[in-house]
Amino acid sequence: MQPDTSSQSDLIYGLDDRPKPLAAILAALQHVLASFVGIITPPLVIGSTLGLGAHLPYLISMALMVSGVGTFIQARRPFGIGAGMICLQGTSFAFLGAVLSAGFLVKQRGGSPEDILAMIFGVCFFGAAVQIVLSRFIGQLRRVITPLIGVSLIKVGITDLGGGFNAADFGAPGNLALGLFVLLTIILLNRSNTPWVRLSAIIIGLALGSLAAWFSGKLVPQALPDLPLISLPTPFRFGFSFDWAAFLPVALIYLISTIETVGDLTANCMLARQPISGPSYISRLKGGILGDGVSCMIAATFSAFPNTTFAQNNGVIQLTGVASRHVGLYIGLLLFCLGLFPLIGAVLQQIPKPVLGGATLVMFGSVAAAGVRILAQAPLDRRSMLIIATSFGVGLGIAAQPNLLHLLPKVVQNLFDSAITSGGLTAILMCLLLPEDRAALRGANPARESDTLEPL
Repeated sequence: MQPDTSSQSDLIYGLDDRPKPLAAILAALQHVLASFVGIITPPLVIGSTLGLGAHLPYLISMALMVSGVGTFIQARRPFGIGAGMICLQGTSFAFLGAVLSAGFLVKQRGGSPEDILAMIFGVCFFGAAVQIVLSRFIGQLRRVITPLIGVSLIKVGITDLGGGFNAADFGAPGNLALGLFVLLTIILLNRSNTPWVRLSAIIIGLALGSLAAWFSGKLVPQALPDLPLISLPTPFRFGFSFDWAAFLPVALIYLISTIETVGDLTANCMLARQPISGPSYISRLKGGILGDGVSCMIAATFSAFPNTTFAQNNGVIQLTGVASRHVGLYIGLLLFCLGLFPLIGAVLQQIPKPVLGGATLVMFGSVAAAGVRILAQAPLDRRSMLIIATSFGVGLGIAAQPNLLHLLPKVVQNLFDSAITSGGLTAILMCLLLPEDRAALRGANPARESDTLEPL
């Protein structure tokens, strides 16, 4: 299938066009603005939940820096690694549950913050190999997209809104008011007719929420720690360890993330007026997934959480009409430069939990809503409805009753104790095991080719 060439005029700069430096920098800044909060939120959530405050500035710096490196690789596509498009890299929210489980596993054993990080980055390093191997077989994979990712993470957002895990004043009226203020601010800004305001809604919401927290006494600015001006990446700074019980859930999320990335790359191809079927499309998918895997391996090496292709940049491409992969090089350089300064992380670390919870509640809810929208747009036969119903039932059931598996072996508990892993694995297995009615599929979509992606 070829893209609609009649819409080519919608693009100001096509995939291989070279904008002038000023135009490229302005377009790159919009991508950075749209994705900045998404990049720094995972380390903020993971660090605050697992008690890693002393290391948060470094973790945020590495998140930005590795995001820049991964984005550069995706755009430049060296040695066939990367999609050759604007594929901004950041930590998918899908990883948060599995990463937090791995951290709590070490914490329960009495491990230090350094032990927790050594385990997390060790299992993530080997998990990246899963994605690298999958990239070679992406032509045979089929897309399974579910809103379970967002649903399972809403608990994290609502806990922060109340004050955070084990907070002495959890649920206090002041915490709730602050979180709801941020939530309503972001909602109102998203209703604006001005594109820049919508793009900046979460950043403005966090800024206004922090200001309100300061006036109310909830935010008491702390003296910035004695940090170096420049933060240089150090390989395996916190050590390296491995545990199968922690690895299996993370490996499963790499599989789910790979399938999610296929959808993001397909949307990117459509916006950039590139084919969404045929050899060039499959080659671009393989390169993009391989780029994700390599980026994840680099991330684990330099103390950043797993990186995958973000969907936010697709909206920016549609908004600006700039699909040039050369802009991706500028995005990578900007993010890398931001990551050099650990003081950025030290300042962001002081955002109060209710403020962060109000913002992440919208973000996690948006993930769930996007999943529902995709499912609603897909042609649903009896097989698809059965897969959706079963995966939702298992995933949401586990989320509602987390003690259901407490008598099973620890490995089983770690693998299935979240809605993402239990529901996602159920959907994948059912897609593989339940036969498809090929005749019905051809009747519903006679133009479909054998190598296109099949929605759930």
